[in-house]
Amino acid sequence: MFTTKKIAVVSVINDLVTDNRVNKTCLALIECGYEVVLIGRELPNSLPIKGWPFTTIRMRLLFLKGPLFYFFFNFRLFFKLLFKKADLLLANDLDTLLPNYWVSKIKNVPLIYDSHELFCEVPELLESPIKRKIWLRIEKGVVPKLKNCITVNESIAKIFEEKYKVKFHSVKNISAPIENFIPLSKQQLGLPVNKKIILLQGAGINIDRGAEELIDAMKFVDNAFLLIIGGGDCWNILQKKVKDQNLSGKILLIDKMPKLQLTSYTFNADLGISIDKNTNLNYYYSLPNKIFDYLQAGIPILASRLPEIEKIITAYKVGDFIDDHKPETIAKKINQILSAEELLQEYKGNAKVGAAELNWTNEKQKLITIINKLV
Repeated sequence: MFTTKKIAVVSVINDLVTDNRVNKTCLALIECGYEVVLIGRELPNSLPIKGWPFTTIRMRLLFLKGPLFYFFFNFRLFFKLLFKKADLLLANDLDTLLPNYWVSKIKNVPLIYDSHELFCEVPELLESPIKRKIWLRIEKGVVPKLKNCITVNESIAKIFEEKYKVKFHSVKNISAPIENFIPLSKQQLGLPVNKKIILLQGAGINIDRGAEELIDAMKFVDNAFLLIIGGGDCWNILQKKVKDQNLSGKILLIDKMPKLQLTSYTFNADLGISIDKNTNLNYYYSLPNKIFDYLQAGIPILASRLPEIEKIITAYKVGDFIDDHKPETIAKKINQILSAEELLQEYKGNAKVGAAELNWTNEKQKLITIINKLV
């Protein structure tokens, strides 16, 4: 690739298509005058990439998970970064940081580290002390040496700063403003037109995110239809629950899809769900991008009472909270919200106010400021 522009090489371990934070970061780099190359994976079920204004490189790997997958991904990423012209490197999450750090030192290229979560506090690592020890060693060995770090909210930034004595800037994973969008109708999407639509969306619908209890709750929910869109490590469990409980008439599970297609479903929902459990620090301090997607679609939110989420729902009065994860408790809250039409409309109006203030047009200026300081 020949260009007179500076080149930014962005790395992420996923298959690129459904990672909206990374996509928005690449567009912000373009806005700052960079030619962007995005490196990630290609899985057997990866969706095609269409119309993106930057170069993408997707690596196929023999191993899809486990230690060998991480080893070969980082091994190949190191050599791709080493031999790729770059004026700026941007590593997304701890699982791409080490090769980026080494190459930034070898080539004397500035590096931005974007930590999307408290990586070493995710349930998968908490259940595997050996794996967690390895990732913690990498984090402790590299992060204190970094100069340009960002993360997804103030709570996580504060934790990193106290732990590693390095400044972390908060750049929230806020949705881009949606203007002049005409969603497909319920009928066009194959959704029941005479029922309220409850929506849980996300690429990481994993264990302890409340999806299992939400399905169980639908036995007690009146005149509503649950739509779960995305994927995660408990997807097979969710499918089995729906089948075993004969809930296919009340629940539909749809695999992850491109952002534009997903937006039509979000706009047709009457209630957005985000009920992660307080089982680990990563979930406790999380601020899922689905919260901002719900706001942009003007739909109320039912959430678990986690600090970063609570700030937004309370400040803008856009929804309510569950008291626990018992299916009966979840169902009771859903029924209360969906049956109170006046309150529902108030939440929807407030969501539009929140969306006008909490959008990527405003939030990306923080990222652009960081990028421009490196020029």
